[in-house]
Amino acid sequence: MRPDHDRTLATVTEAHDDEGPAWTALEPAEQTLPLVFASPHSGIRYPPSFIAASRLDPVTLRQSEDAFIDELFADVVSHGVPLLKANFPRAYVDPNREPYELDPAMFDTPLPAYVNISSPRVQAGLGTVARVVTSGEEIYRAKLSFAEVRQRIDRLYFPYHAALARLIDGTRERFGVCLLIDCHSMPSVGGPMDADPGLRRVDTVLGDRFGTSCAPAVTDAAEAALLQLGFSVCRNVPYAGGFTTKHYGQPRKRVHALQIELNRALYMDEKTITPTAGLAVVRAKMRGLIESFARLDLDVLRAA
Repeated sequence: MRPDHDRTLATVTEAHDDEGPAWTALEPAEQTLPLVFASPHSGIRYPPSFIAASRLDPVTLRQSEDAFIDELFADVVSHGVPLLKANFPRAYVDPNREPYELDPAMFDTPLPAYVNISSPRVQAGLGTVARVVTSGEEIYRAKLSFAEVRQRIDRLYFPYHAALARLIDGTRERFGVCLLIDCHSMPSVGGPMDADPGLRRVDTVLGDRFGTSCAPAVTDAAEAALLQLGFSVCRNVPYAGGFTTKHYGQPRKRVHALQIELNRALYMDEKTITPTAGLAVVRAKMRGLIESFARLDLDVLRAA
């Protein structure tokens, strides 16, 4: 039997790790649109104990980050829309996974029966607590204690999802519908753990779980806006949306979820993880994308 943690996604309001709050919610004085934006992978607060336990240098350890994504979408707040961002790094805890997707080879004792040890994410080494960074390099020097990992999940994962659920529920209550935009970045070339290793990627990928996590009008509007802004676009390949898109995207309950992936080469040096002049350009274009969502017909979303 799984522990009660799965039922805490919408009840825990906030928690803190040793370095500060697990998440930050940037909220407008008044929310004027039925939108919620989230950036689960842009956190940069690396606990010293984690760095010490890793066999990787700091820059390599950051390869899993969606660096600067929270900056690229920060203008949503001025449009009357909240933005939730995780403060902890994806390599430490990944909130875009089930609560317990873990690789048993990483641990010094057998895992509880409720842990998912066989998902494709686990097999790739990218579970809730990852075994590798996205370049495929092993993170840890030694095996981990499940008790310590469970504390990470309790301290960071569940509070983040509680905050996200609060924003979604509040938006749906206020407007009758909610559209969640889950914001991510992707390497410009498919990595060894991806379905497209060595292949150059388009500018943007929209993930709607193959049409199940949001009304078609949402994905259509996003694609049209991105094309008009000069981006190349794919749908669901190589990313169809992760746990967040699947878990919260329930159009019949008037919650729609769309994942957006931006090619990192558009705005950063991928080797040094430093911004380029493209950051300001892409941020300005994301304002245009936000405005396209603001023009969506809410009746279409409510009827889905």
